[in-house]
Amino acid sequence: MSTPIPNRLVLHRASRLLEVGYADGSCYQLPCEYLRVYSPSAEVRGHGGGEPMLVGGKRLVNVSAVEPVGRYAVRLRFDDGHDTGLYSWDILRELAANQESWWARYLERLGEHGMSRDSDVTKLSALPKKHVPKPV
Repeated sequence: MSTPIPNRLVLHRASRLLEVGYADGSCYQLPCEYLRVYSPSAEVRGHGGGEPMLVGGKRLVNVSAVEPVGRYAVRLRFDDGHDTGLYSWDILRELAANQESWWARYLERLGEHGMSRDSDVTKLSALPKKHVPKPV
């Protein structure tokens, strides 16, 4: 079974959402921030899979352009300069299907690293404490 191809992609700049619609009537509203922090680019995902690199400070990021790539994907150009990820139809569907759990995990990871949606700076207090032996 192949992944369905969206029949509607609408960028809502004011609300920072990409609307992805399908012929079966299903429709997803994917926030630009979510799309940015889960970018399929090697810069974010790396080359080995697993959890993506943690990217903070993207609450206000927006998509400046949606460009078709052949018949299988779109390139999203973000207003922070990021534009190297190709969002295939499979990836868009995966992002939509996992939005709730992946977003919760992203927020959890931000907290673990003392980062926030408004800043990409890690707070020193969030870093693990090193055990320093006391002098004898």
